[in-house]
Formats: sequence, C-alpha cells, structure tokens
Amino acid sequence: MNEHIVKDGTYIPVNLNTYPSIPDTPLLNPEIVHNYDIEGDYPFLDKSLKGRLLNFGIYAGIFFLVFPVNLFKYGLKIKGKKNLRKNRKLFKNGAMTVANHVYRWDYLAVLQAVKFRRMWFPTRALQIQSKDSYLIRGAGGIPIPRTIAATRRFYKAFDELHAKKKWIHLFPESCRWDYYQPIRPFKKGTFKMALMYDLPVIPMVFSYREPGKLRKLLGKTDPLITLNIGEPIVAEKDSSKSRNQICEEMLKKAHHQMQKMAGIEQNMWPETLD
Repeated sequence: MNEHIVKDGTYIPVNLNTYPSIPDTPLLNPEIVHNYDIEGDYPFLDKSLKGRLLNFGIYAGIFFLVFPVNLFKYGLKIKGKKNLRKNRKLFKNGAMTVANHVYRWDYLAVLQAVKFRRMWFPTRALQIQSKDSYLIRGAGGIPIPRTIAATRRFYKAFDELHAKKKWIHLFPESCRWDYYQPIRPFKKGTFKMALMYDLPVIPMVFSYREPGKLRKLLGKTDPLITLNIGEPIVAEKDSSKSRNQICEEMLKKAHHQMQKMAGIEQNMWPETLD
C-alpha cells in the first residue's frame, strides 16, 4: 500500500487508519426486515401501478425535499457541469456515471448534478431487504443477485433500460465508507457493463471542505461536500485489444481522473484488486 499524498490545501476529514485493510469491506450491514426472494420471482423492474406510484412519490420527495436539504445539511457544491453540457450529443443513447461511495446521500447528489434525470443503479441485495427498501427501490435501486438464473433477469432489466436510453449509475468501490478521502480499488464489472452497452462513462468524485466556525459552534463537525464532474470516458475501439484490456483501460482512466479531481497526488490504493 502506498503512502497517501494530497495536494496542499486538500482536506482529509477522517483518520484513514480507522478503516478496514480490505477496501471492499462494508462498514454497515443493515438488518433484514423484508424477505424478498431476490433469487426467485423478484421484479427487478416493477411495472405495476403500485411500483410506478412508488417511483413517482420517491422522486418527487427527492426533488422537492432532499435536494434542498443536501445543499443545507452537507453544503453540497457541484463543479464541472460544463463537462455535461458540452458533451450532450455523446449522451444521446444514455450514459453511465461513476463516483466514490462516501456518504448516505451521495447517489442523490449525483441525481442533482445531472439535473433531475431518472437513473437506475445496482445495489447490494441486503439494501433492498432493509428498512430503506422502498426508498432505494423508488430511487432506482436494482439488487445484485447471486444465482445464474436471477443474474439473467437482472441484466434483462438493464437491457430494457438501455433500450430506452436511460442512464445508469454505479459505485465501482462497491460499498460505502463515510468521508473517506482516498479512491479505493474499482471493480471491473462496472466497466464491463459500460462496454457491453457502449455507454460513455462520466467520472465524478466527492471531495471535502472543512466546516466553518458557525457550523462547528452548532456541533456540526461533518465535512462539507463538493461533487466534481469529470470528462466522459469512451471505450476506444481497437481490434487488437481484448474486451478485458479495453475495460481495464477505461477503469484506469476513470480512477486516475477521479484521483486528480480529489486533489490526490499519490493514492494509497491500486486501481483494482480484481
């Protein structure tokens, strides 16, 4: 593991030594309160009237309640929106966003950055079975199954979303580590999905700002959040390279770009452990 070195003025809000030595170790495993049969008859895309109403209600709450609270509670700032505006034509058939997974509302911040666009994202099955199930499903969460049969239905759902030119979000670090500053190793599956659907990948990274004196006086010690949007990455079509090689190149480009946007000069983790 490398020494972690950041640019002068880059804020590291937590002691990095307090985190696990294995980078994809979940810090939280929620209690199971819903016994959904993810491997059986679970509807990965719920097209029922109840499901549609749930999606509408959750997104209405996100737009009108969560977005303002994200600005107030976390001081959310979004930088790099020009990288979305100037590449609109590139996203005509959809896109994939990726980000480091560092606080409870980070996916909602990504939604805020892409201007209220509907998105879908793979998530741990445990999350769908937790007390937050309805919120996660309504926001676009699709559980990752284990069996071959269920995995086929999982990809069939994403096939359908891609056919409709919908956007997909993934956290390539796989699990959330609150306010962690280094960029952890990425899972290659993220970029295999991007290549399978021929989607441009938009790297985004959360960085931190020190809370001001007033916040500290009020007992608010959590860091303020900045979401940085990078330049889209497109798979280079090269017949001399395998799909695995192309995926690895995309992964490394995204990881490097995210390190740079986060103010990291030398990251402590490799790009991938796969």
